[in-house]
Amino acid sequence: MGPYICIMLWVRQMSTAAKPTAAVITDALLAIVADRGMGHATVREVATAAGVSIGTVQHHYPTKDVMLSAAFAEVVHRVRTRLESTQLGPDVRQNLSSVLREILPLDERRHMEARIQVAFAARAATSPALADIQRTVLGEVHEALSAAFASAFDHEVPAEHCRLAAHAALALADGLAMHAASTRNWLTASALNSALELVLDALITHG
Repeated sequence: MGPYICIMLWVRQMSTAAKPTAAVITDALLAIVADRGMGHATVREVATAAGVSIGTVQHHYPTKDVMLSAAFAEVVHRVRTRLESTQLGPDVRQNLSSVLREILPLDERRHMEARIQVAFAARAATSPALADIQRTVLGEVHEALSAAFASAFDHEVPAEHCRLAAHAALALADGLAMHAASTRNWLTASALNSALELVLDALITHG
């Protein structure tokens, strides 16, 4: 049994009484995906990790696709909540950096989250339901970044340029997160931060 599943089992034992069963199942699924990959996220494995019966899992999630969609939506919710809680100030350049750093796996929690997101993003390529969730969250983040770049450029450049800059910044953050998640130790937190700052400086200077 992997470390994340052990952690999630401990959390479940400490808080199951106060947490809805569906949430316990979702936490178990996410721990499995982070620890062992999407291929192990079967109904049986999830039921075992959550400490419930297979019938209980199927009661809340009639199909595996429904279960995966609910879990992916939960991951998106967590990321969105963290982004919305980011402290912003008058320095637009710093705001851009602060928001994008929240996407990067700079600590163990975000490493786990990045591994989950990489797994779900790959699955989204062949799952319309997951693709819809992926498209929605990317669209929301892109719109926010486009507005931030417009402010950084003092609204003196075309809106389309701001949107392209936002695409580039978001692709950078996603790409760095994917590389860090898939290689574990290839990119340090310092390297992730430096790469982000380098590209943001280039985007804003070019604008």
